[in-house]
Amino acid sequence: MFVILGAAGKVGFSTASALRAAGLPVRAVLRDAARADKLRAIGCDVALADLQDPAALRQAFAGAQAVQIILPPPLRAEDARAEMRRMTANMAEAIARAGPERVLAISDYGAHVDEDIGMPTVFRHFEDRLRALAMPKVFLRSAEHMEGWARSIPTAIATGILPSLHHPVERTFAAVSTGDVGRIAADFLRRPSAADVERIVHAEGPRRYSAADVASALSQLLGRTITAQAVPREHWQEALERAVSASTAGLLVDLYDAHNKGGLIDIEPQGEVCYGTTELVEALRPFVPA
Repeated sequence: MFVILGAAGKVGFSTASALRAAGLPVRAVLRDAARADKLRAIGCDVALADLQDPAALRQAFAGAQAVQIILPPPLRAEDARAEMRRMTANMAEAIARAGPERVLAISDYGAHVDEDIGMPTVFRHFEDRLRALAMPKVFLRSAEHMEGWARSIPTAIATGILPSLHHPVERTFAAVSTGDVGRIAADFLRRPSAADVERIVHAEGPRRYSAADVASALSQLLGRTITAQAVPREHWQEALERAVSASTAGLLVDLYDAHNKGGLIDIEPQGEVCYGTTELVEALRPFVPA
């Protein structure tokens, strides 16, 4: 049995779908029962568990051949870093007690960096905590999700301007579709190797993109010109707080500061990389009105 935590999310659903397409048994773990139908439709068993409930997680992980876990940034936490550490501890406790044969953890580019750079540093702690577990592990570090730009599409449609925290807008960065992350994860779950005692793999798309490339993709999809424009640094916190708590926004501000320094939010030196096949324009297409 392959157990997928967060299976109703984009990455988790992609992993579950790929495993089911290969005829493998999947237990989809999610918090909201209302999102279970699409997982049952592809043949998954469904278990309900919250990341704040290690007992429920342990029950969901019981009997697993392999478990895929993911650490979602909390949108409204007063202390996002502390909440993500608690969720990490709960997952680690549940895995240690359930004893699956293998674990695949979805992590983040920049998790190897020693200095505090916000959100990737939370994932560095996530990886460090999981290293204490006895079973083989794969840390699949995901580049920035292409689909994250969907939040800015309404603004781009209304104004012709795509706001960007990437400065300058011509600088390229690693990005990957969530579907590709899930499919890459499924391949590792299906084909374990001796290297998986602790294996660090980076997942990114077929090429690197800039904010200007995102604007170009939207221009192509919308049939009119969209221009990328850098949001002034002093407005980042305020802009992010329209969508997330002040604490989560602070972690993201630090992340983009690190991005804009260059070289920090990247592959660990001599690191292993898997490349997805989904181009940016295809990842954004579902979010653009027909």
